[in-house]
Amino acid sequence: MSVTIKLPDASKRDYEKPVSCAEIAEDISPSLARAAIAASVDGKMVDLAAEISDGTHELRLLTSRDAEALEVLRHSAAHVLAQAVVRRFGRDVQYTIGPALMDDYQYGFYYDFDLPRPLGHEDLETIEAQMRKIVAEKIPIERIGLPVAQAKARFAELGQDYKIEMIDDLVRDEAVEAVSLYRQGDFLDMCRGPHLPDTGRLGKAFKLLTTAGAYWRGDENNKMLTRVYGIAFFDGKDLKEHLDRVEEAKKRDHRVLGKQLGLFMLSDEVGPGLPLWLPKGSILRMELEGWLRDELLKRGYQSVITPHIGKIHLWKTSGHYPYYEHGLFPTMKTGDDDESGYLLKPMNCPFHIQIYKSSQRSYRELPVRLSEFGTVYRFEQSGELSGLTRVRGFTQDDAHIFCTPQQLEAEIESCVALTKLCLETLEMNDYRVRIGLRDPDDAKYVGSGENWDRAEQNIRNVVRKVGLDYTEEVGEAAFYGPKIDFVVKDCIGRDWQLGTIQVDYNLPERFSLEYIGADNSPHRPVMIHRAPLGSPERFIGILIEHFAGAFPLWLAPVQVAVLTVSDKFNDYAEKIRDDLRAAGIRTDLDNSPEKIGAKIRKATMAKVPYMAVIGAREQEASTAAVRARREGDLGAMAVGQFVDALKREIETKGKHTLLNKGG
Repeated sequence: MSVTIKLPDASKRDYEKPVSCAEIAEDISPSLARAAIAASVDGKMVDLAAEISDGTHELRLLTSRDAEALEVLRHSAAHVLAQAVVRRFGRDVQYTIGPALMDDYQYGFYYDFDLPRPLGHEDLETIEAQMRKIVAEKIPIERIGLPVAQAKARFAELGQDYKIEMIDDLVRDEAVEAVSLYRQGDFLDMCRGPHLPDTGRLGKAFKLLTTAGAYWRGDENNKMLTRVYGIAFFDGKDLKEHLDRVEEAKKRDHRVLGKQLGLFMLSDEVGPGLPLWLPKGSILRMELEGWLRDELLKRGYQSVITPHIGKIHLWKTSGHYPYYEHGLFPTMKTGDDDESGYLLKPMNCPFHIQIYKSSQRSYRELPVRLSEFGTVYRFEQSGELSGLTRVRGFTQDDAHIFCTPQQLEAEIESCVALTKLCLETLEMNDYRVRIGLRDPDDAKYVGSGENWDRAEQNIRNVVRKVGLDYTEEVGEAAFYGPKIDFVVKDCIGRDWQLGTIQVDYNLPERFSLEYIGADNSPHRPVMIHRAPLGSPERFIGILIEHFAGAFPLWLAPVQVAVLTVSDKFNDYAEKIRDDLRAAGIRTDLDNSPEKIGAKIRKATMAKVPYMAVIGAREQEASTAAVRARREGDLGAMAVGQFVDALKREIETKGKHTLLNKGG
């Protein structure tokens, strides 16, 4: 029984008997054996203790330098956390699930517990101290496989009812006969792994951060559990940098800034996840949407408006209903059966399709580009709601393009250009492109394989033509077609998926869409679903945090604050305010009895880009003493000169920079 191991450097090693990944690492070098924490065998992640028994296999030994290793570290940290909680509470604690988190900018792992009492901050400190003891003990983390009956018996002995339920679910869903378990000393968990070789390899660079409530299985009808969040890295420097970013993120929290700056509010009286836009927030949103509408008109889009509700059969025909059924508001019944009912619309696609179908289309009028800032509704779980970034009622900067197959790639390219323009205009220049592809083994994807292959190739052709760096991710496509997602990194390093472009050969078939071709015969168009912002609500929530509320001049709800030194200059200050407003500059006047220093601080805290201070010298010279929120004093300017400079910055969407006093 010989084993041949192919290594990443193309070298090979032969063994006459089964060999573990750890033994191969030791065979290569003792230093590699000390550094290795897990392995990849033929592309599958495994523990170092995993044996390779026969044949030829590709092996990659993972160290802290490998991206996949961080997930192993964090997953093991979750198990150490669970063991520490069990030590703290004994048999009174029930432990459920504890994954690593690789997409959350704040947290790195969590574990959900059914505890005898709520946890306080002092409990986290005690549990973290217990985790450090477990790390110091260097307990081996061992994988064992047990038949289902034996595994259930072991967890019954430990009093872990949730684990028994999970095993029963696994048997029902996957028909397994044995269960993968991990043991570290007196702690036993159900897990597929892989994990670190021992608890000591977790090191010191971890920290418990907070607790939260979480329903078992994410179902509001189940018991509320206690979720403990933590973070872990290989290096203490990485941990410190991460915690610093988290603190900076708290300062930028759009929910806090939104309230401080008077942008939006959430009201329990209205309902969770249904934001109310305040006057200043409305200005911000209208400016953003107005600019995008102008760009759409330049590109030949036609604006449409559709209702907030529609017959349920529209979304059943489109295929959306089965995928969104549990996230929809209840059907409004108009008869004895659901088929005659209405839905609060969860997406706009079927309405735009009906507009396309409203008249016979010729190839000469294609592409037809229909755009709408359409409000949609999805009944997100209450625990998932978060300010503007996760809501129940939101608007999509939506458009659907109906085109011939020959026009498709040019239209995709135009959508890419528009999305790039949006991001770069809003100073979000650090982004990557992700192509979401179908998983052929997943039954959720509808339509023929031929259409999917064609759509995926159309997308690849465009991103290659325009020179975008991109990654491909299988299983990330929409159910009806592949897509291009723009993933933006904000100024403190967090990733956000924003603009999206989706290619769809399937809905035109489901709705029997046609156009008359040059041969005078009917043909099937192709659809593009695209939203460069994603949704104004979510985008503005991210924008608030990206700019920390200090928006560029063209977006700022108040662009200039006119501040009086004393009441003697109120008349002149009012004239300055009126002149600025007449020129289209959004201007507020502060003629309160407060001292000028307090007024400046107030305007600065309100993130107003520019201030015009009015005193005796300014009144005599018919000028204003201009200040910028970052650069401070810019000196005296004639009002006309000030207006011209402001207009220039607004028209060019320029960044908030020092005004050129030379005009």
